[in-house]
Amino acid sequence: MTSPVSADAAPPQEAVGPLIRGLAVLRELAAADGRRSVGDLVRATGLARSTVDRVVSTLARTGYLRVEGRDAVLTPRLMELGNAYLSACRLPDLLGPLADSLAGSLDESVSIAVPDRDGVRFVHQATRRRAMSLTFRIGDLLPAERGAPGALFAAGWTGEDWERWQLRRAADPADSGFPAVPPHGRADAAGSFERRTADAREQGWSADNQLIEPGLVAVAMPVRDTAGRPVCAVSVVSHTSRHSAESLREAVLPRLRETVGAMEAALSARAEPAAPPAAGSTPAAWTRASKQELGPEFVESLARGLTVLTAFDQGHAELPLTAVAEATGLARATARRSLITLEHLNYVERAAHDGRLFRPTPRILELGFAHLSALTLPQITQPHLVELVGQVHESASMAVLSGDDIQYVARVPTVRIMSVNITVGTRFPAYATAMGRVLLSGLPAHERTDRLARTELKPLTRHTVTSPDRLTAILERAEQEGYVLVDEELEEGLRSIAVPVHDRTGRVVAAVNVSTHASRSTAEHAREDLLPPLRETAARIEADMQIAGRYGRIARE
Repeated sequence: MTSPVSADAAPPQEAVGPLIRGLAVLRELAAADGRRSVGDLVRATGLARSTVDRVVSTLARTGYLRVEGRDAVLTPRLMELGNAYLSACRLPDLLGPLADSLAGSLDESVSIAVPDRDGVRFVHQATRRRAMSLTFRIGDLLPAERGAPGALFAAGWTGEDWERWQLRRAADPADSGFPAVPPHGRADAAGSFERRTADAREQGWSADNQLIEPGLVAVAMPVRDTAGRPVCAVSVVSHTSRHSAESLREAVLPRLRETVGAMEAALSARAEPAAPPAAGSTPAAWTRASKQELGPEFVESLARGLTVLTAFDQGHAELPLTAVAEATGLARATARRSLITLEHLNYVERAAHDGRLFRPTPRILELGFAHLSALTLPQITQPHLVELVGQVHESASMAVLSGDDIQYVARVPTVRIMSVNITVGTRFPAYATAMGRVLLSGLPAHERTDRLARTELKPLTRHTVTSPDRLTAILERAEQEGYVLVDEELEEGLRSIAVPVHDRTGRVVAAVNVSTHASRSTAEHAREDLLPPLRETAARIEADMQIAGRYGRIARE
């Protein structure tokens, strides 16, 4: 790996200024957990208000943020930048299943981390759920000295790397620049990290005895490529209520060694040569159209620069300039200036074996990935429901199956004198609700039959369908048509229309609905006027889930 250019140095003459400023805004938003007022962004970045307004307008157009009142808020779509890096490096795809298996066999949390200058950044987490468990997220950055993986990576540091580490430690002794870790409450003995690094070099593994925080212990080993260079480290993490640092090492090191061997074999397996990225002009044409529509409020060079990061993906870990230009539809000179800027900011680097090839770096994950990867399904859904309610002027909700009931996990009510009083957490029988029938229709046929057979089908109103045969037919039709309309079966006067929400695998995981009072409209009105925007809303939620769930697990509540 070539030595990265310091982002603190003066930018090269060919650097794209709007791209530098736009990334500065994204970093400030990420540091604030995804939400910050435009005024605060002006103060934090030192940029002019007009500049920040244009950056925010451009990022909103790309879908990477939305504006809520005075606040700019990061959206799941921004994760496509981090996804491109994770896919290009192949580590979560190749090694993630092996880490998950190790976590299951040991019943301990397992992490995969990569070096990021003088820090360590997580790219995969297999967490065991306990009262005291690991809470780091994909994309979180730790100081190299605060954990087991850092000593493994530091074993290969150059003198320049050690000097950079020492300067950072002197400037930030409390690790305030690393929000993922607690403040450093104690000073390390002089040379302790250097000694742990020497031990790691000799032993081939490293231990963490409560370096991150009291109670947390870990043991880690490097995963090396065919040239013997460590590309990542795998850590088994536990708590002192279960293990001491020594007992954890004795308990897990043999199994960890086996897994690391399997990981190195997976990395060395000869992959099929990847075809060059497909050439196309769609991204470039889209930016031109956006510029024509929004005028000066759209910063075309910022949008183009971010597009360059998406050129890297599975099978395209390293690309020459020409391939980047072809994949993005950008002129070669435009792609070159963007790459030079991204290299200056350490978001891409040149491959050590061929300086003509560029590859993304893990620093891309600092652009909000950790915060966004922790969003739950209701948090992803809520802004889309707000938009839907503003469009149809009726209440909208999301629910999931919970046993034989549905449970509301998100809801946006409309303001009316006569409205439906339902809150998050409310449960209703699935068989009598539109969202419940949508969710039941997404189950395998035999499971639907079993559920209906064990459910007491009570009439809740004079309209409630309680016949198993009729319900079976309704569910079959719902599966084919992709929606359900329930008219006054749950409560007199209440009409609801619902559609499914699918995950990345196509499985129905939730349902969204619009509910209204039957006196305000007809069933035909619901199908003609409410169903199309409801389906569009579900599609937008699914698009966010596709991106957010590519390398993370989306909690449904």
